[in-house]
Amino acid sequence: MVKNVDGKVVLITGAARGIGAGLAERLAARGAKVALVGLEADEQAKVAEKIGPNAKAWEADVTSWDDLEVATQGVVEHFGGIDIVIANAGIATAGFVRSVDPKAFEKVIEVDLLGVWRTFRVTLPHVIERRGYLLAISSLAAITHAPGMANYAAAKAGVEAFSNSLRAEVAHLGVKVGVAHPTWIRTDLVESADAHPVFGKLRASMPGLIGKTYPLDVALDDLEAGILKRARTIHVPRWVGGLKLLRAFLPPIVELGARARVPAADKAALDDIEQRGAYESAVTGHGGRAATRPEQTTAE
Repeated sequence: MVKNVDGKVVLITGAARGIGAGLAERLAARGAKVALVGLEADEQAKVAEKIGPNAKAWEADVTSWDDLEVATQGVVEHFGGIDIVIANAGIATAGFVRSVDPKAFEKVIEVDLLGVWRTFRVTLPHVIERRGYLLAISSLAAITHAPGMANYAAAKAGVEAFSNSLRAEVAHLGVKVGVAHPTWIRTDLVESADAHPVFGKLRASMPGLIGKTYPLDVALDDLEAGILKRARTIHVPRWVGGLKLLRAFLPPIVELGARARVPAADKAALDDIEQRGAYESAVTGHGGRAATRPEQTTAE
């Protein structure tokens, strides 16, 4: 059943660019009031200005309880409540477990998994009040666990499991919980990963649909439709859902393909770290840099 978002208040984390910004624009065009929450204040302000009076931005780190409390209170005071929360904020690193920068590795789990839990925990009372909807953005990586993506895959698999448990906990309160699994979508995060001198080549070697990159509009179309339905799962595109049926067989297949690709990439990763340093070799995307800049990592 498709529901109207006209007049609904939608809080979106990681809304400075890509999926977050795109969903803000689309939902606002349907009459929603959108709250943009994230680290990149200037970019979010541009998105809000483009949308108009039904959008406002709040700067907040989704790993910070205080930031989220202040932003959520600001959203409630400004718009009167919260109906829908989209936990979209996410970053990624490039690197193998044995050599990746430890702080960058752990920051992915903090942002991508703990950031979802903290976002939902802080906003949940307001969503319960309006019998609303929570949507967590997971990933194809929750289903297929590729080399060089151990932290990202673990975090996104955790997001799926967390959402499934939460759904059962709040159903009696009238709150619906969804989890989305986008494949590779042409965003800043993916383009930055593709530009990496080592891991861009590794990703380019992924076969068939597993390695295909889709335009942003493909993701926005499916996510928008799922949000309107308050869907429990959103697969972007639909074939991602079919992979869940094969999940038990995927790790051995990935391992088989990695035998020919990983040894050279492992050596190249070590060379890259020696040339550029562990941090530069690991961090990808504007969001990743914002989340791992010195004042963010030392404050915790």
